[in-house]
Amino acid sequence: MQGCAFIADQWRPAADGQTIDMICPSDNKVIGAIARSGPVDVDAAVAAAREAFEGVWGRMTAVDRGRILSRIGAGILDHAEELVGLEAADTGKPLKQARADVLACARYFEFYGGSADKLHGETLPFLNGYQVMVLREPRGVTGHIIPWNYPLQMFGRTIGGSLAAGNATVLKPAEDACLSVLRVAEIAAGCGLPAGALNIVPGLGVEAGAALTGHGGIDYVSFTGSAAVGILVQQAAAKHHTPCALELGGKSPQIIFADADLDAVLPVVANAIVQNAGQTCSAGSRALIHRDIYDKAMTGLAERIGNLKVGSHDMDLDCGPVINRTQKQRVEGFLTRAAESRIRVAAEGSIDASTPVEGFYVKPTLFEAVPAAHELAQEEVFGPVLAALTFKNEAEAIAIGNGVAYGLVAGVWTENGGRQLRMAKALRVGQVFINGYGAGGGIELPFGGVKKSGHGREKGFEGLRDFTISKTVVINHG
Repeated sequence: MQGCAFIADQWRPAADGQTIDMICPSDNKVIGAIARSGPVDVDAAVAAAREAFEGVWGRMTAVDRGRILSRIGAGILDHAEELVGLEAADTGKPLKQARADVLACARYFEFYGGSADKLHGETLPFLNGYQVMVLREPRGVTGHIIPWNYPLQMFGRTIGGSLAAGNATVLKPAEDACLSVLRVAEIAAGCGLPAGALNIVPGLGVEAGAALTGHGGIDYVSFTGSAAVGILVQQAAAKHHTPCALELGGKSPQIIFADADLDAVLPVVANAIVQNAGQTCSAGSRALIHRDIYDKAMTGLAERIGNLKVGSHDMDLDCGPVINRTQKQRVEGFLTRAAESRIRVAAEGSIDASTPVEGFYVKPTLFEAVPAAHELAQEEVFGPVLAALTFKNEAEAIAIGNGVAYGLVAGVWTENGGRQLRMAKALRVGQVFINGYGAGGGIELPFGGVKKSGHGREKGFEGLRDFTISKTVVINHG
């Protein structure tokens, strides 16, 4: 596995033999190596996927596909603690968060394993003497690019759905964190997944990623990452008229009305920004608080943020490091510019004294009275930074909530039933949580955004259908 790609059930070094060191964010030490795949390796992976799709995997019944996916889910659980260790060391997230990700990955394969034979078509009423059927067919060979923040979860939700629909897949994981994903590929092969149905070409985005998204042999592209790279992905895919789904960034609001139960609200709001060190596209990074309860809510929220502890992944505290030095500097840039703008820090968490000094740590930070137009309230920080704003009524809450370029997730906290529905309908996002916050939601819940947050859906049956294409069959039977 070390320094290799996974193509047609074989571990292969990159065609030119180059590798990339894997760095643990907790201490900046090398913990492994992956292949630095390039266009030649991507060609081989696409060819292997095409052979599988046109061969054993493509001819397999939906029932048998589902059984294999269910076995993969069970295999992930059998190797859970091994995968927890890989995921935590690779991403820097606390062990408890890595454990939740492993369980989620297994659940994706369980869900899609049970869904594979339930992807039904339909019949349509038409003219007398005709029978019309709409079939759901796999797209063919799908290309997937996933980020470094949730390797296992992203793997499960995108690869699981595509395989369940009958596609063969090629995955380019993030070069910063993908050791767990490579191990799961090996587990999947051991569970009976035919050679070529799953291929993994690790490497740099500008090399392996660009080769994959612009490849003429790819029938559909699924990309999760930044909005800027999402533009490049669409441009590359467009050269071959390849459709794509994009799950990009977010600047998700937690909208807290005066009648909200603060004892229920505040723990969720604090967790929604500190989970995975805030490196979550659906992180609740804006707290919009009604002016009548602003002081009380800020006092409680500041207390919670101030008590958060940061440390290495194996210390299993509230928050781990960010992924690398570049990301640490990016987050610190937001903090510096906020100070220059005289935006006051309401609370900071603390970094444990025994934390390795070489790691990439940032204190969880709560800013108060952030202007709605400031970058803290507009741009995705992708770190444990929460901006608190105030509003006076529903109309202003909606205006502030929608007043960003993103539209991924929103949380609404109120006991007023009419207000719950009005807010849910008015917010321009892909998911709305009422009196709760799922930070992306469950495996069964369709997920995706609008505006700069992307298009297309993953998770649930809607995500499964996105990995298929419809075919209309019209029979003149007389």
